[in-house]
Amino acid sequence: MDQSANRFLSLDVFRGMTICFMIIVNTPGSGAAAFPPLDHAAWFGFTPTDLVFPSFLFAVGNAMSFSQKKFIGLSSGSVVFKIFKRAALIFLLGFLMYWFPFVEHNASGWSFSPISHTRIFGVLQRIALCYLFASLLIYFIKSKTAVIVISALLLVGYWILLLVFGDHTAPYGMLTNAGTYLDKFLLGDNHLYHGEGVAFDPEGILSTLPAIVNVIGGYYAGKFIQEKGKGYETLAKLMLFGFLFIFIALCWNMTFPIAKKLWTSPFVLLTVGIDLIWISALIYIIEIKSFNKANWTAFFTTVGKNPLPIYLFSELFVEVLYMISVHGKSFYGWINDVFFQVIAPGAIGSLLFAVCYMLICWTVGKILDKNKIYLRV
Repeated sequence: MDQSANRFLSLDVFRGMTICFMIIVNTPGSGAAAFPPLDHAAWFGFTPTDLVFPSFLFAVGNAMSFSQKKFIGLSSGSVVFKIFKRAALIFLLGFLMYWFPFVEHNASGWSFSPISHTRIFGVLQRIALCYLFASLLIYFIKSKTAVIVISALLLVGYWILLLVFGDHTAPYGMLTNAGTYLDKFLLGDNHLYHGEGVAFDPEGILSTLPAIVNVIGGYYAGKFIQEKGKGYETLAKLMLFGFLFIFIALCWNMTFPIAKKLWTSPFVLLTVGIDLIWISALIYIIEIKSFNKANWTAFFTTVGKNPLPIYLFSELFVEVLYMISVHGKSFYGWINDVFFQVIAPGAIGSLLFAVCYMLICWTVGKILDKNKIYLRV
């Protein structure tokens, strides 16, 4: 995401907080189960961890509200090319990240990991697609009302697709929803996520449709803050919409359950609503009350300035830790068994490892920031 001189500090802190928490929940220490709030809901329901990814999409929308100013004066062809190029690069990075380390070891020795068994969709891929479609919608459809109507159609339309094309007895089941059917038909089991023990991708094709609305919500929140300023009236309206979205989500939840892994429409409204309240609180604390004299915000902006490379590092370096063997087990498991689970057994040790790993990733961001290196796509 691009940097901008006139970006509010609170937006950068929001993004940095999101990345830090994302790393913590993505890399819990082995040897013990993490605290329940630091794990995703098994299926229906909601935990703080479920807020991380949609908040990243919300932050992408925030950044778009600044970066789209660069399109002024450019031809439509040039704008479309820039949007597609950026989306394609982010998608490719996500695909290569899942393919890493590109080789595997078996009884026959070392060989290249077959592309036929590589996951195609995932976190960065979803970011790429949501950025692509949200950018095109906002650029070509100048009417804010029309974009909001399309967003509502995406949310309602996704619900209808699940009901019509899923198993009518269990339209919201992991293996019986329309999204899983579509992913298996177009991609096949070998290209899907298997972290649930079965072929199911929480970042699949169909569930990308409602996720686009998370980006659109972030975009209009950023635009609203820029246009209306950082006063109390702005915060009041942001929080009002935030609570309204949460209320609608909780009502809708009675017929269409909140579920991150299915990325249901009420889940979108709930997370956008929470993000609106969260960004309002940060604006009040940082921009209005100036409670940043101790410069605590610098910790998060260090990460926020290089979100993509820090996220990639966090995902790739942990794979390296798994590849290194120590006394017959991975270094990842070994360091947890002999250190973190010894000094703090159980969930505390798991959290301690996650925080330490996040600080390693933060240090990489600090080195990049100190050397004025900002890697953007």
